[in-house]
Amino acid sequence: MANISPEHSTRPRRQRDHLDHAEGRLATDPELLSRVQFALTASFHFIYPPLSMGLGLMMVMVGVAYARTKDPKWRQLSFFWVKVYGLIFALGVATGVVQEFEFGMNWADYSRFVGNVFGSLLAAEGVFAFFLEGGFLGLLLFGGNRLGPRMWLFATIVVVFGAHFSALWIIMANSWMQTPQGFETVTSPAPTRAVMTDFWQVVFTPSFIPRLLHVFFASWTAGAALMMSVSAFYVLKGRNVDLAKSNLKLALAAFIVFSVANFGLAGPQQAIEVTNQQPLKLASMEGLWDTQSCAPLVLVGWVDEATKTTTGIAIPCLLSVLAYLNPQAVVQGINGFPGDPTPPINLVFQVYHLMFALGSLFVPIGLLAGLLYWRKQRLLHTRWLLWILVGTVFFVEMAIIAGWWTAEIGRQPWVVYNVLATADGVSPTISGFDVATSLGMFIALYAILLVLFLYLLNRAIHEGPQPLEDVETVDRTTLPDTFREIFARRDRASSSGEPSGEI
Repeated sequence: MANISPEHSTRPRRQRDHLDHAEGRLATDPELLSRVQFALTASFHFIYPPLSMGLGLMMVMVGVAYARTKDPKWRQLSFFWVKVYGLIFALGVATGVVQEFEFGMNWADYSRFVGNVFGSLLAAEGVFAFFLEGGFLGLLLFGGNRLGPRMWLFATIVVVFGAHFSALWIIMANSWMQTPQGFETVTSPAPTRAVMTDFWQVVFTPSFIPRLLHVFFASWTAGAALMMSVSAFYVLKGRNVDLAKSNLKLALAAFIVFSVANFGLAGPQQAIEVTNQQPLKLASMEGLWDTQSCAPLVLVGWVDEATKTTTGIAIPCLLSVLAYLNPQAVVQGINGFPGDPTPPINLVFQVYHLMFALGSLFVPIGLLAGLLYWRKQRLLHTRWLLWILVGTVFFVEMAIIAGWWTAEIGRQPWVVYNVLATADGVSPTISGFDVATSLGMFIALYAILLVLFLYLLNRAIHEGPQPLEDVETVDRTTLPDTFREIFARRDRASSSGEPSGEI
Protein backbone atom coordinates (compact mmCIF):
# COMPACT_ATOMS: atom_id res chain seq x y z
CA MET A 1 0.00 0.00 0.00
CA ALA A 2 1.04 3.59 -0.52
CA ASN A 3 1.55 4.26 3.17
CA ILE A 4 4.00 1.44 3.90
CA SER A 5 6.82 2.80 6.00
CA PRO A 6 10.52 2.00 5.35
CA GLU A 7 10.67 -0.53 8.17
CA HIS A 8 7.91 -2.49 6.49
CA SER A 9 9.42 -2.37 3.00
CA THR A 10 11.88 -5.18 3.71
CA ARG A 11 9.15 -7.73 2.99
CA PRO A 12 10.64 -10.79 1.22
CA ARG A 13 10.24 -11.01 -2.53
CA ARG A 14 8.07 -14.13 -2.08
CA GLN A 15 5.49 -12.05 -0.22
CA ARG A 16 5.46 -9.30 -2.87
CA ASP A 17 4.96 -11.91 -5.58
CA HIS A 18 1.99 -13.29 -3.70
CA LEU A 19 0.40 -9.87 -3.57
CA ASP A 20 0.86 -9.46 -7.32
CA HIS A 21 -0.85 -12.80 -7.98
CA ALA A 22 -3.76 -12.56 -5.57
CA GLU A 23 -6.12 -14.68 -7.63
CA GLY A 24 -3.70 -17.58 -7.83
CA ARG A 25 -2.95 -17.31 -4.15
CA LEU A 26 -6.63 -17.39 -3.19
CA ALA A 27 -7.03 -20.58 -5.17
CA THR A 28 -4.35 -22.35 -3.10
CA ASP A 29 -6.09 -25.13 -1.23
CA PRO A 30 -3.97 -25.20 1.96
CA GLU A 31 -4.37 -21.46 2.44
CA LEU A 32 -8.09 -21.37 1.75
CA LEU A 33 -8.78 -24.39 3.93
CA SER A 34 -6.54 -23.09 6.72
CA ARG A 35 -8.38 -19.78 6.67
CA VAL A 36 -11.75 -21.55 6.79
CA GLN A 37 -10.53 -23.77 9.61
CA PHE A 38 -9.24 -20.90 11.72
CA ALA A 39 -12.39 -18.88 11.07
CA LEU A 40 -14.48 -21.85 12.25
CA THR A 41 -12.49 -22.55 15.39
CA ALA A 42 -12.05 -18.87 16.32
CA SER A 43 -15.72 -18.06 15.72
CA PHE A 44 -16.87 -21.00 17.83
CA HIS A 45 -14.42 -20.11 20.59
CA PHE A 46 -15.54 -16.49 20.51
CA ILE A 47 -18.98 -17.53 21.73
CA TYR A 48 -17.63 -18.07 25.23
CA PRO A 49 -15.12 -15.34 26.29
CA PRO A 50 -17.65 -12.48 25.90
CA LEU A 51 -20.21 -14.45 27.91
CA SER A 52 -17.67 -15.20 30.65
CA MET A 53 -16.61 -11.56 30.96
CA GLY A 54 -20.17 -10.25 30.87
CA LEU A 55 -21.73 -12.87 33.12
CA GLY A 56 -18.80 -12.51 35.52
CA LEU A 57 -19.47 -8.79 35.89
CA MET A 58 -23.15 -9.54 36.52
CA MET A 59 -22.13 -12.07 39.19
CA VAL A 60 -20.17 -9.30 40.91
CA MET A 61 -23.34 -7.19 40.95
CA VAL A 62 -25.27 -10.11 42.47
CA GLY A 63 -22.53 -10.54 45.08
CA VAL A 64 -22.63 -6.84 45.94
CA ALA A 65 -26.41 -7.04 46.34
CA TYR A 66 -26.03 -9.92 48.79
CA ALA A 67 -23.19 -8.29 50.74
CA ARG A 68 -25.28 -5.12 51.15
CA THR A 69 -28.72 -6.57 51.84
CA LYS A 70 -27.96 -10.02 53.30
CA ASP A 71 -31.06 -11.15 51.41
CA PRO A 72 -30.62 -14.93 50.91
CA LYS A 73 -32.13 -14.81 47.40
CA TRP A 74 -28.94 -13.14 46.13
CA ARG A 75 -26.88 -15.88 47.76
CA GLN A 76 -29.06 -18.46 46.03
CA LEU A 77 -28.62 -16.69 42.69
CA SER A 78 -24.86 -16.53 43.21
CA PHE A 79 -24.63 -20.31 43.53
CA PHE A 80 -26.78 -20.75 40.44
CA TRP A 81 -24.84 -18.39 38.20
CA VAL A 82 -21.43 -19.69 39.18
CA LYS A 83 -22.47 -23.11 37.82
CA VAL A 84 -23.42 -21.53 34.51
CA TYR A 85 -20.17 -19.57 34.50
CA GLY A 86 -18.18 -22.75 35.10
CA LEU A 87 -19.80 -24.40 32.07
CA ILE A 88 -19.00 -21.40 29.86
CA PHE A 89 -15.42 -21.28 31.16
CA ALA A 90 -14.87 -24.99 30.44
CA LEU A 91 -16.04 -24.68 26.83
CA GLY A 92 -13.98 -21.53 26.35
CA VAL A 93 -10.81 -23.28 27.50
CA ALA A 94 -11.45 -26.40 25.42
CA THR A 95 -12.04 -24.43 22.22
CA GLY A 96 -9.32 -21.85 22.82
CA VAL A 97 -6.44 -24.29 23.24
CA VAL A 98 -7.06 -25.61 19.72
CA GLN A 99 -6.02 -22.29 18.20
CA GLU A 100 -2.60 -22.47 19.83
CA PHE A 101 -1.93 -25.69 17.91
CA GLU A 102 -3.24 -24.17 14.68
CA PHE A 103 -0.62 -21.42 14.88
CA GLY A 104 2.06 -24.08 14.63
CA MET A 105 0.41 -26.55 12.27
CA ASN A 106 -1.37 -24.27 9.79
CA TRP A 107 0.40 -20.95 10.22
CA ALA A 108 4.03 -21.83 10.90
CA ASP A 109 5.50 -19.01 8.77
CA TYR A 110 3.21 -16.51 10.49
CA SER A 111 4.31 -17.83 13.90
CA ARG A 112 7.98 -17.52 12.94
CA PHE A 113 7.47 -13.96 11.73
CA VAL A 114 5.50 -12.60 14.69
CA GLY A 115 6.76 -14.89 17.46
CA ASN A 116 9.01 -12.31 19.08
CA VAL A 117 6.08 -9.88 19.43
CA PHE A 118 2.94 -12.01 19.45
CA GLY A 119 4.38 -14.87 21.51
CA SER A 120 5.22 -12.72 24.52
CA LEU A 121 1.68 -11.32 24.64
CA LEU A 122 0.09 -14.77 24.48
CA ALA A 123 2.47 -16.05 27.14
CA ALA A 124 1.55 -13.16 29.43
CA GLU A 125 -2.14 -14.01 28.94
CA GLY A 126 -1.55 -17.57 30.14
CA VAL A 127 0.80 -16.79 33.01
CA PHE A 128 -0.84 -13.69 34.48
CA ALA A 129 -4.51 -14.10 33.66
CA PHE A 130 -5.71 -17.58 32.82
CA PHE A 131 -4.48 -19.31 35.98
CA LEU A 132 -5.76 -16.45 38.13
CA GLU A 133 -9.26 -16.86 36.71
CA GLY A 134 -9.19 -20.65 36.79
CA GLY A 135 -7.84 -20.90 40.33
CA PHE A 136 -10.42 -18.66 41.97
CA LEU A 137 -13.22 -20.13 39.86
CA GLY A 138 -12.32 -23.50 41.36
CA LEU A 139 -12.68 -21.92 44.81
CA LEU A 140 -16.17 -20.66 43.93
CA LEU A 141 -17.25 -23.98 42.41
CA PHE A 142 -15.93 -26.30 45.10
CA GLY A 143 -15.56 -24.15 48.19
CA GLY A 144 -17.82 -21.16 47.66
CA ASN A 145 -20.44 -22.44 50.06
CA ARG A 146 -17.86 -22.10 52.84
CA LEU A 147 -17.19 -18.41 52.20
CA GLY A 148 -18.98 -15.48 53.79
CA PRO A 149 -20.54 -12.79 51.57
CA ARG A 150 -17.51 -10.52 51.43
CA MET A 151 -15.06 -13.33 50.73
CA TRP A 152 -17.42 -14.75 48.10
CA LEU A 153 -17.54 -11.31 46.51
CA PHE A 154 -13.74 -11.02 46.64
CA ALA A 155 -13.29 -14.40 44.93
CA THR A 156 -15.84 -13.44 42.28
CA ILE A 157 -14.07 -10.15 41.61
CA VAL A 158 -10.75 -11.96 41.16
CA VAL A 159 -12.35 -14.40 38.70
CA VAL A 160 -13.83 -11.52 36.71
CA PHE A 161 -10.57 -9.59 36.82
CA GLY A 162 -8.76 -12.67 35.50
CA ALA A 163 -11.24 -13.02 32.62
CA HIS A 164 -10.84 -9.37 31.63
CA PHE A 165 -7.06 -9.43 32.10
CA SER A 166 -6.90 -12.47 29.83
CA ALA A 167 -8.97 -10.71 27.18
CA LEU A 168 -6.76 -7.62 27.48
CA TRP A 169 -3.66 -9.52 26.32
CA ILE A 170 -5.51 -11.22 23.46
CA ILE A 171 -6.99 -7.91 22.26
CA MET A 172 -3.57 -6.33 22.58
CA ALA A 173 -2.03 -9.01 20.35
CA ASN A 174 -4.81 -8.79 17.80
CA SER A 175 -4.69 -4.99 17.79
CA TRP A 176 -0.99 -5.14 16.99
CA MET A 177 -1.87 -7.24 13.94
CA GLN A 178 -4.34 -4.54 12.89
CA THR A 179 -2.05 -1.54 13.46
CA PRO A 180 1.50 -2.86 13.95
CA GLN A 181 4.15 -0.62 15.49
CA GLY A 182 7.02 -0.84 17.96
CA PHE A 183 9.01 -3.42 15.93
CA GLU A 184 11.52 -3.79 13.14
CA THR A 185 11.74 -6.41 10.40
CA VAL A 186 14.96 -8.43 10.60
CA THR A 187 16.15 -10.56 7.69
CA SER A 188 19.43 -11.91 9.07
CA PRO A 189 19.80 -14.49 10.35
CA ALA A 190 16.91 -16.17 8.54
CA PRO A 191 13.98 -16.45 8.74
CA THR A 192 12.61 -12.94 8.23
CA ARG A 193 10.84 -11.91 11.42
CA ALA A 194 9.43 -9.00 13.39
CA VAL A 195 11.48 -8.08 16.44
CA MET A 196 10.02 -5.92 19.20
CA THR A 197 11.85 -2.63 19.68
CA ASP A 198 9.45 -0.79 21.99
CA PHE A 199 7.16 -2.75 24.29
CA TRP A 200 4.92 0.22 25.09
CA GLN A 201 4.38 1.03 21.43
CA VAL A 202 3.31 -2.56 20.92
CA VAL A 203 0.96 -2.32 23.90
CA PHE A 204 -0.57 1.01 22.95
CA THR A 205 -0.87 0.43 19.25
CA PRO A 206 -3.45 2.92 17.87
CA SER A 207 -6.30 0.41 17.63
CA PHE A 208 -5.85 -1.10 21.11
CA ILE A 209 -7.89 1.17 23.38
CA PRO A 210 -10.89 1.58 21.00
CA ARG A 211 -11.00 -2.18 20.38
CA LEU A 212 -10.65 -2.94 24.09
CA LEU A 213 -13.58 -0.69 25.00
CA HIS A 214 -15.74 -2.04 22.18
CA VAL A 215 -15.07 -5.67 23.14
CA PHE A 216 -15.63 -5.03 26.84
CA PHE A 217 -18.93 -3.20 26.39
CA ALA A 218 -20.14 -5.82 23.90
CA SER A 219 -19.19 -8.59 26.33
CA TRP A 220 -20.93 -6.89 29.25
CA THR A 221 -24.03 -6.52 27.06
CA ALA A 222 -23.88 -10.26 26.31
CA GLY A 223 -23.60 -11.19 30.00
CA ALA A 224 -26.49 -8.94 30.96
CA ALA A 225 -28.52 -10.38 28.06
CA LEU A 226 -27.89 -13.94 29.27
CA MET A 227 -29.02 -13.15 32.81
CA MET A 228 -31.98 -11.18 31.44
CA SER A 229 -32.92 -14.04 29.10
CA VAL A 230 -33.00 -16.68 31.83
CA SER A 231 -34.90 -14.39 34.22
CA ALA A 232 -37.50 -13.56 31.56
CA PHE A 233 -37.88 -17.28 30.82
CA TYR A 234 -38.62 -18.01 34.50
CA VAL A 235 -41.22 -15.24 34.60
CA LEU A 236 -42.91 -16.63 31.49
CA LYS A 237 -42.98 -20.14 32.94
CA GLY A 238 -44.02 -19.02 36.42
CA ARG A 239 -40.98 -20.63 38.06
CA ASN A 240 -38.67 -19.08 40.64
CA VAL A 241 -40.68 -15.91 40.09
CA ASP A 242 -39.44 -14.00 43.14
CA LEU A 243 -35.82 -14.70 42.25
CA ALA A 244 -36.46 -14.00 38.57
CA LYS A 245 -38.08 -10.61 39.17
CA SER A 246 -35.13 -9.36 41.21
CA ASN A 247 -32.63 -10.81 38.77
CA LEU A 248 -34.49 -9.37 35.77
CA LYS A 249 -34.53 -5.88 37.29
CA LEU A 250 -30.76 -5.99 37.83
CA ALA A 251 -29.93 -7.49 34.43
CA LEU A 252 -32.27 -5.20 32.50
CA ALA A 253 -30.75 -2.07 34.04
CA ALA A 254 -27.25 -3.31 33.17
CA PHE A 255 -28.33 -4.27 29.64
CA ILE A 256 -29.68 -0.77 28.99
CA VAL A 257 -26.53 0.95 30.25
CA PHE A 258 -24.11 -1.34 28.39
CA SER A 259 -25.99 -1.43 25.08
CA VAL A 260 -26.41 2.36 25.00
CA ALA A 261 -22.74 2.92 25.91
CA ASN A 262 -21.56 0.41 23.31
CA PHE A 263 -23.72 1.81 20.51
CA GLY A 264 -23.23 5.47 21.37
CA LEU A 265 -19.65 5.57 22.65
CA ALA A 266 -17.45 2.48 22.17
CA GLY A 267 -18.71 1.60 18.69
CA PRO A 268 -18.20 5.09 17.20
CA GLN A 269 -14.71 5.30 18.72
CA GLN A 270 -13.86 2.01 17.01
CA ALA A 271 -15.21 3.38 13.71
CA ILE A 272 -13.05 6.51 14.04
CA GLU A 273 -9.98 4.35 14.62
CA VAL A 274 -10.73 2.31 11.47
CA THR A 275 -11.22 5.56 9.54
CA ASN A 276 -7.82 6.86 10.59
CA GLN A 277 -5.81 3.64 10.47
CA GLN A 278 -7.48 1.33 7.93
CA PRO A 279 -9.30 3.44 5.32
CA LEU A 280 -9.61 0.55 2.86
CA LYS A 281 -11.43 -1.48 5.49
CA LEU A 282 -13.78 1.46 6.11
CA ALA A 283 -14.56 1.75 2.39
CA SER A 284 -15.19 -2.00 2.22
CA MET A 285 -17.47 -1.93 5.26
CA GLU A 286 -19.57 0.78 3.62
CA GLY A 287 -19.32 -0.46 0.02
CA LEU A 288 -17.99 2.95 -1.03
CA TRP A 289 -16.29 2.64 -4.42
CA ASP A 290 -15.59 6.26 -5.40
CA THR A 291 -13.86 8.88 -3.29
CA GLN A 292 -16.37 11.60 -2.53
CA SER A 293 -17.41 14.31 -0.15
CA CYS A 294 -20.78 14.09 1.59
CA ALA A 295 -20.35 10.29 1.46
CA PRO A 296 -23.62 8.39 2.04
CA LEU A 297 -24.15 5.70 4.64
CA VAL A 298 -25.87 2.61 3.22
CA LEU A 299 -28.32 1.15 5.74
CA VAL A 300 -29.00 -2.06 3.85
CA GLY A 301 -27.89 -3.14 0.40
CA TRP A 302 -25.78 -5.38 -1.82
CA VAL A 303 -22.31 -5.00 -3.28
CA ASP A 304 -21.59 -6.22 -6.81
CA GLU A 305 -17.83 -6.59 -6.94
CA ALA A 306 -17.86 -7.43 -10.67
CA THR A 307 -19.41 -4.10 -11.65
CA LYS A 308 -18.01 -2.21 -8.63
CA THR A 309 -21.40 -0.91 -7.57
CA THR A 310 -23.37 -0.83 -4.33
CA THR A 311 -27.15 -0.66 -4.32
CA GLY A 312 -29.33 -0.10 -1.30
CA ILE A 313 -31.01 2.38 1.00
CA ALA A 314 -28.60 5.18 1.86
CA ILE A 315 -28.61 8.36 3.92
CA PRO A 316 -26.67 11.17 2.19
CA CYS A 317 -23.61 12.59 3.96
CA LEU A 318 -24.03 10.43 7.05
CA LEU A 319 -20.79 8.47 6.50
CA SER A 320 -18.82 11.72 6.29
CA VAL A 321 -20.47 12.88 9.50
CA LEU A 322 -19.76 9.65 11.40
CA ALA A 323 -16.20 9.34 10.10
CA TYR A 324 -15.05 12.95 10.30
CA LEU A 325 -17.86 14.84 12.07
CA ASN A 326 -18.18 16.94 8.92
CA PRO A 327 -20.92 16.41 6.31
CA GLN A 328 -18.63 17.71 3.53
CA ALA A 329 -15.61 15.60 4.52
CA VAL A 330 -14.03 13.51 1.77
CA VAL A 331 -14.07 9.73 2.34
CA GLN A 332 -11.67 7.68 0.23
CA GLY A 333 -13.38 4.99 -1.83
CA ILE A 334 -12.17 1.53 -2.80
CA ASN A 335 -11.16 2.73 -6.26
CA GLY A 336 -8.87 5.23 -4.56
CA PHE A 337 -6.49 2.41 -3.60
CA PRO A 338 -5.13 1.52 -7.06
CA GLY A 339 -3.34 -1.78 -7.45
CA ASP A 340 -4.07 -2.98 -3.93
CA PRO A 341 -5.73 -6.33 -3.30
CA THR A 342 -8.98 -5.84 -1.45
CA PRO A 343 -10.88 -7.96 1.07
CA PRO A 344 -14.05 -9.75 -0.08
CA ILE A 345 -16.06 -6.52 -0.23
CA ASN A 346 -19.62 -7.86 -0.12
CA LEU A 347 -18.88 -10.24 2.76
CA VAL A 348 -17.31 -7.45 4.83
CA PHE A 349 -20.20 -5.15 3.91
CA GLN A 350 -22.87 -7.67 4.95
CA VAL A 351 -21.37 -8.79 8.27
CA TYR A 352 -20.66 -5.19 9.26
CA HIS A 353 -24.23 -4.13 8.51
CA LEU A 354 -25.54 -7.16 10.40
CA MET A 355 -23.55 -6.09 13.46
CA PHE A 356 -24.67 -2.48 13.08
CA ALA A 357 -28.35 -3.40 12.61
CA LEU A 358 -28.43 -5.71 15.62
CA GLY A 359 -26.51 -3.27 17.82
CA SER A 360 -28.96 -0.51 16.98
CA LEU A 361 -31.92 -2.76 17.92
CA PHE A 362 -30.67 -3.58 21.42
CA VAL A 363 -31.05 0.03 22.56
CA PRO A 364 -34.81 0.41 21.83
CA ILE A 365 -35.50 -3.13 23.08
CA GLY A 366 -33.82 -2.35 26.38
CA LEU A 367 -35.41 1.07 26.75
CA LEU A 368 -38.89 -0.26 25.99
CA ALA A 369 -38.52 -3.15 28.43
CA GLY A 370 -37.17 -0.80 31.08
CA LEU A 371 -40.03 1.64 30.60
CA LEU A 372 -42.60 -1.13 31.01
CA TYR A 373 -40.83 -2.58 34.04
CA TRP A 374 -40.58 0.68 35.91
CA ARG A 375 -44.19 1.54 35.13
CA LYS A 376 -45.89 -0.74 37.65
CA GLN A 377 -43.91 -3.75 36.41
CA ARG A 378 -46.03 -4.08 33.29
CA LEU A 379 -43.17 -5.91 31.63
CA LEU A 380 -43.92 -8.96 33.77
CA HIS A 381 -47.28 -9.30 32.00
CA THR A 382 -46.10 -8.37 28.47
CA ARG A 383 -45.39 -11.85 27.19
CA TRP A 384 -44.34 -10.93 23.64
CA LEU A 385 -41.65 -8.60 24.96
CA LEU A 386 -40.49 -11.15 27.52
CA TRP A 387 -40.00 -13.66 24.70
CA ILE A 388 -37.94 -11.06 22.84
CA LEU A 389 -35.79 -10.68 25.96
CA VAL A 390 -35.35 -14.47 26.08
CA GLY A 391 -33.95 -14.45 22.54
CA THR A 392 -31.84 -11.31 22.89
CA VAL A 393 -28.75 -13.15 24.10
CA PHE A 394 -28.56 -15.13 20.85
CA PHE A 395 -28.71 -11.93 18.80
CA VAL A 396 -26.06 -10.25 20.95
CA GLU A 397 -23.76 -13.21 20.34
CA MET A 398 -24.53 -13.00 16.62
CA ALA A 399 -23.65 -9.30 16.60
CA ILE A 400 -20.37 -9.94 18.43
CA ILE A 401 -19.28 -12.64 15.98
CA ALA A 402 -20.33 -10.44 13.03
CA GLY A 403 -18.17 -7.67 14.46
CA TRP A 404 -15.22 -10.02 14.79
CA TRP A 405 -15.67 -11.13 11.18
CA THR A 406 -15.74 -7.49 10.10
CA ALA A 407 -12.45 -6.77 11.84
CA GLU A 408 -10.61 -9.87 10.66
CA ILE A 409 -11.93 -10.30 7.11
CA GLY A 410 -11.73 -6.56 6.53
CA ARG A 411 -7.98 -6.72 7.21
CA GLN A 412 -7.39 -9.07 4.27
CA PRO A 413 -5.24 -9.78 2.34
CA TRP A 414 -2.97 -9.06 5.32
CA VAL A 415 -2.54 -11.16 8.42
CA VAL A 416 -0.35 -8.37 9.87
CA TYR A 417 -1.67 -5.21 8.27
CA ASN A 418 0.66 -3.79 5.58
CA VAL A 419 3.44 -6.09 6.78
CA LEU A 420 2.73 -9.79 6.22
CA ALA A 421 0.31 -11.18 3.63
CA THR A 422 -2.02 -13.93 4.79
CA ALA A 423 -0.75 -16.22 2.03
CA ASP A 424 2.78 -15.89 3.38
CA GLY A 425 1.81 -17.04 6.85
CA VAL A 426 0.72 -20.54 5.85
CA SER A 427 2.87 -23.53 6.79
CA PRO A 428 4.95 -24.36 3.70
CA THR A 429 4.76 -28.15 4.05
CA ILE A 430 1.09 -28.61 4.91
CA SER A 431 -1.16 -30.08 2.21
CA GLY A 432 -4.75 -29.41 1.31
CA PHE A 433 -5.63 -32.99 2.23
CA ASP A 434 -4.15 -32.56 5.73
CA VAL A 435 -6.18 -29.41 6.37
CA ALA A 436 -9.37 -30.86 4.84
CA THR A 437 -9.12 -33.93 7.06
CA SER A 438 -8.61 -31.92 10.25
CA LEU A 439 -11.31 -29.46 9.17
CA GLY A 440 -13.83 -32.28 8.84
CA MET A 441 -12.87 -33.56 12.29
CA PHE A 442 -13.23 -30.09 13.78
CA ILE A 443 -16.68 -29.62 12.25
CA ALA A 444 -17.88 -32.91 13.72
CA LEU A 445 -16.27 -32.28 17.11
CA TYR A 446 -17.50 -28.72 17.42
CA ALA A 447 -21.01 -29.75 16.45
CA ILE A 448 -20.93 -32.26 19.30
CA LEU A 449 -19.55 -29.66 21.71
CA LEU A 450 -22.23 -27.16 20.74
CA VAL A 451 -25.01 -29.68 21.28
CA LEU A 452 -23.45 -30.71 24.60
CA PHE A 453 -23.10 -27.09 25.73
CA LEU A 454 -26.70 -26.25 24.85
CA TYR A 455 -27.93 -29.43 26.53
CA LEU A 456 -26.04 -28.79 29.77
CA LEU A 457 -26.99 -25.11 29.79
CA ASN A 458 -30.63 -25.94 29.16
CA ARG A 459 -30.58 -28.53 31.95
CA ALA A 460 -29.02 -26.08 34.39
CA ILE A 461 -31.63 -23.47 33.52
CA HIS A 462 -34.52 -25.91 33.89
CA GLU A 463 -33.19 -27.13 37.22
CA GLY A 464 -32.95 -23.52 38.34
CA PRO A 465 -31.40 -22.17 41.52
CA GLN A 466 -31.19 -24.80 44.25
CA PRO A 467 -32.66 -24.08 47.69
CA LEU A 468 -29.98 -22.77 50.01
CA GLU A 469 -30.52 -25.61 52.46
CA ASP A 470 -29.45 -28.04 49.73
CA VAL A 471 -26.27 -26.10 48.98
CA GLU A 472 -25.01 -24.68 52.26
CA THR A 473 -22.94 -27.13 54.29
CA VAL A 474 -22.70 -24.95 57.42
CA ASP A 475 -24.58 -22.04 58.90
CA ARG A 476 -23.58 -19.08 56.74
CA THR A 477 -23.51 -16.74 59.74
CA THR A 478 -20.48 -18.69 60.99
CA LEU A 479 -18.60 -18.60 57.67
CA PRO A 480 -15.25 -16.77 57.48
CA ASP A 481 -15.73 -13.36 55.90
CA THR A 482 -12.22 -11.90 56.08
CA PHE A 483 -8.71 -13.17 55.41
CA ARG A 484 -7.98 -12.87 59.14
CA GLU A 485 -10.83 -15.25 59.96
CA ILE A 486 -9.71 -17.71 57.28
CA PHE A 487 -6.13 -17.85 58.52
CA ALA A 488 -7.22 -17.90 62.17
CA ARG A 489 -9.29 -21.04 61.51
CA ARG A 490 -6.41 -22.57 59.61
CA ASP A 491 -4.04 -21.89 62.51
CA ARG A 492 -6.48 -23.42 65.00
CA ALA A 493 -6.84 -26.51 62.84
CA SER A 494 -3.06 -26.83 62.53
CA SER A 495 -2.47 -26.45 66.27
CA SER A 496 -5.07 -29.09 67.10
CA GLY A 497 -3.50 -31.53 64.65
CA GLU A 498 -6.90 -32.28 63.13
CA PRO A 499 -8.19 -31.35 59.70
CA SER A 500 -10.73 -28.56 59.71
CA GLY A 501 -14.10 -29.00 58.07
CA GLU A 502 -14.11 -25.33 57.15
CA ILE A 503 -11.84 -23.04 55.22
